[in-house]
Amino acid sequence: MNDRQLAYFKGKLLQWKEDILLEARGTVTNLKSETENHPDLVDRASSEADRALELRTRDRQRKLISKIDEALRRIEEGSYGYCEETGEPIGLGRLEARPTATLSVEAQERHERRERVHRDD
Repeated sequence: MNDRQLAYFKGKLLQWKEDILLEARGTVTNLKSETENHPDLVDRASSEADRALELRTRDRQRKLISKIDEALRRIEEGSYGYCEETGEPIGLGRLEARPTATLSVEAQERHERRERVHRDD
């Protein structure tokens, strides 16, 4: 991967991380402001369900930030864009679709097949 491509993916990862952090700040603000007490049980249940969904989403995004940070570290180390399993380059199309990818398409498919076999046992 050339320097221009690495710079592109680094910018894409940094922007993605910033967008997630911005959304998280909005969530904190919403959760702080949404302390109203709903007298109706259905309204209260709906509000609690919305809050739980929002928190689950933020937890998933927190884990995604860790993956983004790991990808940025790999860019700095020079190992970004190479499959962890085979050492072969990961296709640019795969990295465009999933910039945090650590496995090539073939290695990912093998990994998923192994997981299915173990899950079905």
